[in-house]
Amino acid sequence: MRPTVIVLTFNSEDTLGATLAQARKLSDEIFVVDSFSTDSTDSVAASLGAQVVQHAFEHYGAQRNWAIDNLPVSRPWQLHLDADEVMDDTLVQSILDLSDNPPHTGYFVPRYVRFLGRVMRHGAMSPTWHLRLFRNGAGRCEDRKYDQHFLLLSGSSGQLRGVMIDDIAMSLSEWTARHNRWADSEVAELFAAQSANRLQPDLFGTPSQRKRFLRERYNRMPLFVRPYLFFFYRYFLRLGILDGREGFIYWTLQTFWFRFLIDAKIWERRNRERIRQPIDSTLISGEKTTP
Repeated sequence: MRPTVIVLTFNSEDTLGATLAQARKLSDEIFVVDSFSTDSTDSVAASLGAQVVQHAFEHYGAQRNWAIDNLPVSRPWQLHLDADEVMDDTLVQSILDLSDNPPHTGYFVPRYVRFLGRVMRHGAMSPTWHLRLFRNGAGRCEDRKYDQHFLLLSGSSGQLRGVMIDDIAMSLSEWTARHNRWADSEVAELFAAQSANRLQPDLFGTPSQRKRFLRERYNRMPLFVRPYLFFFYRYFLRLGILDGREGFIYWTLQTFWFRFLIDAKIWERRNRERIRQPIDSTLISGEKTTP
């Protein structure tokens, strides 16, 4: 199999080279869908034989679906990557070993996170499974602003050997800034409560469906309590503590700080009218009025 490879980018000069170097082992048809980067992302992509297409970014789901609908893909299969996702040689070979007519119409890829130079191998998120390889017309991305997954529209799915490393090379300042924006997107999704073009949660379904099932159970827990429980579960019960100092930073930020921030933004939105009420001058002066 020689699939078309589609990579989303924005100011990705630090990680794109490694991603495309492995992708070139799979295919000579590589599209980089860039969101008008201001660094050397475009020149890095062009130097490694990728075709660069510019498209304004709305959110990941919209960008992926635009790529599916508009790129001149000539191969029967397509593989979707982010600019910081590097396939190992085993994963590359397992894709090459597939025929153009394999038993499934889509394949899940195992992904590990590399944070502050260390691969996170514990916490029950190592690896996570993502549908990234599918036959043309068989896959589409959820219409979500955050935590999007690809949907398999027809046929069955399989799993591939090897791993993909999500190499988070950005600074902590950029990481927290992005997660602040993603917290806003997650809150918007929760209040929108849409079901069309969404992954259906299923404890006994695909890896993505199981993850969504567990996320919905998490969302039913009380605000401000669940981030503490989530961190305790990931870090202690599922041995995230074994990921060292880098793991302590990652699990604290990812499973506590980020989730607590989402809860705070939910609370803020629910209490917006009360928060915006005029200030009572007696509260400032300390004077009390007689009932």
